[in-house]
Amino acid sequence: MKCMLSTAVGGPETLELADMPVPEPGPGEVRIAVRAAGVNFPDTLMIRDLYQMKPPRPFAPGGEVAGVIDAVGAGVKGLAPGDRVLALTGHGGFAEQVCAEAGKVTRIPDDMPFDEAACFVFTYGTSYHALKDRGYLRPGDTLFILGASGGVGAAAIELGKAMGARVIAGVSSDDKAAFCRKIGADQTVVYPREMDRDAQKALSARLKELAGPKGVTVAYDAVGGDYAEPVIRSMGWDGRYLVVGFPAGIPRIPLNLTLLKSCQIVGVFWGASVMRDPKGHGRNVYELFALYSDGKIRPRITARYPLDRAGEALEAMADRRVTGKVVITFD
Repeated sequence: MKCMLSTAVGGPETLELADMPVPEPGPGEVRIAVRAAGVNFPDTLMIRDLYQMKPPRPFAPGGEVAGVIDAVGAGVKGLAPGDRVLALTGHGGFAEQVCAEAGKVTRIPDDMPFDEAACFVFTYGTSYHALKDRGYLRPGDTLFILGASGGVGAAAIELGKAMGARVIAGVSSDDKAAFCRKIGADQTVVYPREMDRDAQKALSARLKELAGPKGVTVAYDAVGGDYAEPVIRSMGWDGRYLVVGFPAGIPRIPLNLTLLKSCQIVGVFWGASVMRDPKGHGRNVYELFALYSDGKIRPRITARYPLDRAGEALEAMADRRVTGKVVITFD
């Protein structure tokens, strides 16, 4: 089988297209003939050894796939060859075939395209866990999203609207703002790619103006860096600030702001929550499929790449040029 391998620590340019033996599923595993693989920000970190998980090399990035089961290992129940599925693999997804633990494999509806399935659980799972389980988002709340045009951010827009919130999307360009309004954001804020003190003050003032006297109820931060402080300054009383990711760097927060506003800074580690609370994750996935069937959420795929151009997809992701979702497709 063909796969895109990380053979040395480095950026997307270090990836190599290679032929590898077809893997055999072990006990409790299934093998999937991959039709599409989602591209996510952790893939860009993993190949640089900057992610929590550091697979031994050579390895293929790609933690989310969709395809058809073509073999099952001993002890697997409820799944069979021919089933259309999506799976969380952690890594290994940028390959024509991959083995996955049966417990991390989910059947998909017959009318769900493989490319949409490959973009479904990681982004919507992260954002739904953040907004529902960590942010306690309620109808009428004001939700602000940093990095709203990316995969998890776009998912948060759709989910926030489905959950009855007023959604303000924060992005770095007018084109990205237009994309966010198209998928449901009520209002948008365009901030500079580099934040100095004046830009921080301007962002905070604009958010306070848009959010009104009650301030931001829930902030969803998938950016971090110098963008965090001005958002916390716009928080309302008893607000929840969700720490989702920090491609712009780890923020330095003056903790007196949390006291003055009686607001909370809440960590969102979706991957660990899936392992610690698989039943809760299962409920969330069930509810997400219901929202998909009702037409309230749908992966916004803006670019598709063949396997031999997977490095280009990761480069676009790392450079924060991506809007919506990007997928690797297989013939």
